[in-house]
Amino acid sequence: MKKVTGIGGVFFKSKDPKAINEWYKTHLGIDSGDYGASFEWREEGSAKKGLTEWTAFAANSNYFDPSTKAFMINYRVDNLEALVEELKKQNVPLLDQIETYDYGKFIHLLDPEGNKIELWEPIDEGRV
Repeated sequence: MKKVTGIGGVFFKSKDPKAINEWYKTHLGIDSGDYGASFEWREEGSAKKGLTEWTAFAANSNYFDPSTKAFMINYRVDNLEALVEELKKQNVPLLDQIETYDYGKFIHLLDPEGNKIELWEPIDEGRV
């Protein structure tokens, strides 16, 4: 089975994203822009670079819907299309279709406890 290769992002809701970003910058050194912070890393034993995103969303954001949770995890995968076919065979309900952007392919699903999951296949694993 195709698998998750890492954490692509951690997203959470905040009553005041601007203030929470400032708190994290002041106390933990996380410097966030309009779209959060990016943590660059390299695969062990490889020159491949990757990113893990960290983003505070407004408390009233509907991006996590239909989940009622205040967070969402983005998982990096190595072959989204093959994984989606396997998930369909396993009757895992998908929330949408694969969407492709210049930075990767995405799809969303819910786990059995109602946590929204975002699966991401970066377009080019060799670049950030």
